[in-house]
Amino acid sequence: MSVGKICTRVTHTATPDETVRTVAARMDQRGVGTLVVLGDGRRPIGIVTDRDIAVRCVAAGLDPEKVRVSEIMSAPLSSIHEDMAIDAALRRMAGVHVRRCPVVDDAGMLVGILAVDDVLDLLAEEMSSVGTLVGGPSPRGPFPEREGDRSWAR
Repeated sequence: MSVGKICTRVTHTATPDETVRTVAARMDQRGVGTLVVLGDGRRPIGIVTDRDIAVRCVAAGLDPEKVRVSEIMSAPLSSIHEDMAIDAALRRMAGVHVRRCPVVDDAGMLVGILAVDDVLDLLAEEMSSVGTLVGGPSPRGPFPEREGDRSWAR
């Protein structure tokens, strides 16, 4: 299965010249902790997270009204193509130690974001299907001749 089939297609974005306060307010309004920072067109150039704001701005004693996103965002950015297999995408994300990664099309334009949580949701759904299969009735039925005789289970 490809990344494009499970990634979140609704992405929230920022520009590098916005203030930290502006993007923090946007995160609050939208209920998200990550914004993809876009350069020319819809090409992702960085990511800013609520943790970036807390650690790189607030904890550092910087003024969120004056500091620009470009000063605290995580960059350079590693993105993944929407046609990439999920396991390959996870290896890439693990290699750069990120839990969220922008998803791009052939032109390098933002089309979504893949989070580790998206993959966990897929796995949970798959395991639920397996659980239903395993927990269902046996097509062969019970073995009455073996009732009480557990020698076959050894």
